[in-house]
Amino acid sequence: MKTYLNFETDIKNLENEIEKLKDPYNQTGLSEVDIKKISITQKELDDKLREIYSNLDPWQTTMVARHEERPKSKFFIDKLFKNFISLSGDRYYGEDKSVIAGFASFNGQSVLVIGQEKGEDLDSRIERNFGMMRPEGYRKTTRLMNLANKFNIPIISFIDTPGAYPGLGAEERGQAEAIAKSIECSMTLKVPTIAIIIGEGGSGGAIALASSNKVIMFENAIYSVISPEGCATILWRDPKRMLDAAKAMKLSSKDLLALNIIDEIIPEPLGGAHRDRDLMLDNLRSSIAKNLEFYKNMTSEEIMNQRKNKFLKIGRNKGFISSSEDLTTLTIKQNNVKKIFKSKKVLIFTGIIGIIVLLYILS
Repeated sequence: MKTYLNFETDIKNLENEIEKLKDPYNQTGLSEVDIKKISITQKELDDKLREIYSNLDPWQTTMVARHEERPKSKFFIDKLFKNFISLSGDRYYGEDKSVIAGFASFNGQSVLVIGQEKGEDLDSRIERNFGMMRPEGYRKTTRLMNLANKFNIPIISFIDTPGAYPGLGAEERGQAEAIAKSIECSMTLKVPTIAIIIGEGGSGGAIALASSNKVIMFENAIYSVISPEGCATILWRDPKRMLDAAKAMKLSSKDLLALNIIDEIIPEPLGGAHRDRDLMLDNLRSSIAKNLEFYKNMTSEEIMNQRKNKFLKIGRNKGFISSSEDLTTLTIKQNNVKKIFKSKKVLIFTGIIGIIVLLYILS
């Protein structure tokens, strides 16, 4: 049975009508299938899907990203890669089933595959902890990323999590430290890394694996520092203002591409990735192949510097740096310092502060 979101009522009605038209054993008894009417209704359905999905607001996009029928990491790993060998354990505590990780081959090339897995049904979702990784999960991926780096094997990560698990046990076992170590490891790797946000990219739980050379998003995925409900609760003490929060957070793929937070958007089939999984597979396969080819002739130093500069450029386009092509250092150069002090606004502000200090001394 299909699951419909609350803004898909018209789509549901049209699809139900098509199903009835295709059934010759309907309530009126045995009858001929009306092919012409089916074609007309199908066109209406396609038009309605196009109308709705071309005008999704950020909260509706969030709902699509969380759709329970949306293809998960395990689906893509099973379909895209050959000879996948799953590896377990962090060598400290235990195994975290919310993340699948192992070595495989893609188009004849060895790769390390990491996938945050939510599960397909209630039992598997409970087993996978709804995709919320614990410290042992991050320590496992860090161990495997270092191993891939040693043997010069590219890394492909599938991101799909509401966030890292916030439970007491996870905090006792060093959740924050494990995430920080994962980010540190990701930034120092000398092999190409590709992170693909296929559903939810939530908080540090996502960035721990998305500190990559290329950060790619599915068209209807989201990527944010916190969930819209959590943001609304903190800012307005009202979780029902999630639409306002979602708009302010710029969590959609289009907004993030405009801000240069991500590098590429993979288009989804009309109505979301769950409506045509085969087409989604083809789009994703092409993107991975293209990005692996991009790094094929780059040296390890070039790969690492490209990743570092990519993150150093974020949010600095309109700052004091005239060229953002090489940002291997965070230090502001001397000529930029001179520009700062030549600024009229800075001089006015400095003058006001000086007057206030003088008045304070005289009083």
